[in-house]
Amino acid sequence: MNSDIKIQMVDLTGQYERIKEEIDPAMERVVGGGRYINGPEVGRFANAMENYLGVNHVIPCGNGTDALQAALMALDLKPGDEVISSAFSFIASVEAVVLLGLKPVLVDINPDTFNIDPQAFRKAVTNRTKAVIPVHLFGQGAAMNEIMQIAKEHNLYVIEDAAQSLGAQYLMNGKPQKLGTIGHIGCTSFFPTKNLGCYGDGGACFTNDDQLAQKLRMVVNHGARKKYFNERVGMNSRLDTIQAAILEVKLKYLDEYISRRQWAADIYFRELKDVSFLTLPYVDKEAGHSFNQFTVKVNNGKREELKQYLKECGIPSMVYYPSPLHHQPVFAPFCPPDLSLPVSEEASRQVLSLPMHTELTEDEIIYISQKIKAFS
Repeated sequence: MNSDIKIQMVDLTGQYERIKEEIDPAMERVVGGGRYINGPEVGRFANAMENYLGVNHVIPCGNGTDALQAALMALDLKPGDEVISSAFSFIASVEAVVLLGLKPVLVDINPDTFNIDPQAFRKAVTNRTKAVIPVHLFGQGAAMNEIMQIAKEHNLYVIEDAAQSLGAQYLMNGKPQKLGTIGHIGCTSFFPTKNLGCYGDGGACFTNDDQLAQKLRMVVNHGARKKYFNERVGMNSRLDTIQAAILEVKLKYLDEYISRRQWAADIYFRELKDVSFLTLPYVDKEAGHSFNQFTVKVNNGKREELKQYLKECGIPSMVYYPSPLHHQPVFAPFCPPDLSLPVSEEASRQVLSLPMHTELTEDEIIYISQKIKAFS
């Protein structure tokens, strides 16, 4: 590989350069038009997302965490109601639960997919349980066939966290369906590094339920259906018009972006398949994988040494996530002191995410892989 090439964890600039002739005029139209809040681009983008996802309603909001909070608020849950989610995730999925006075119940994950273990979910259900938040981590869907069945048996709401998996498909009862559209409400983030990212913060909720959609629209707009008539407690969470304009352009390329990530993953699989100290990502045939991250497990106890070695070779890497949520101090009041979730704990010790983005070249992936194979 040319020594002048700088490998990036994510190359947002390169992605922008490929579509700047569409992005720049879209932003200029917003700036010149003066409709910076709730401009027409917001509605157009929401409609385009509805068509892309095959869902009845897309409700844009300010960010992915707000989307999760809005979803929980729209369900009219009561303080003390229990919401189950996995312990191996970004904090947002449980933070929103705690912010509303609900009780998070953290359970373990499947060791292959890093997603919530359906049987752990089933065992955690009590008469106080009202909802479950399966997080489709790293771009791969949780076991939604089983999760939806368990939720149906216990009359529970399902809120899908599709922040890392937007655009990925899942075989729901043998029929392909976009992640985020299977449960009662789907949530996503348009953080710049996501499969579909804007140039700031942004998020959205999805649902096929007309009544939930109406509640969600009210929740993100101060609880109002019409201006100055507030029917419920809400929040102020809007997708900026300029971000909607950017997303409207980028949505046309989402399938291409996912295909590019899958192509890069295939090269990683080819080059790293014989590395004895790595466990490569598992790809569930039902869930697919959009590879928002390419996350391996380092099995020889030298994860931090490998990370430092790669840094010295000019290769960035990240640990998502270095501590499971039940070990985070903020959630200590909600977790039994002796709570043991061994799969999540082991994952936090082993996981390492390698560079993954739409601009990666084969030469870069081969270089990264060669350096990993030379590590001992």
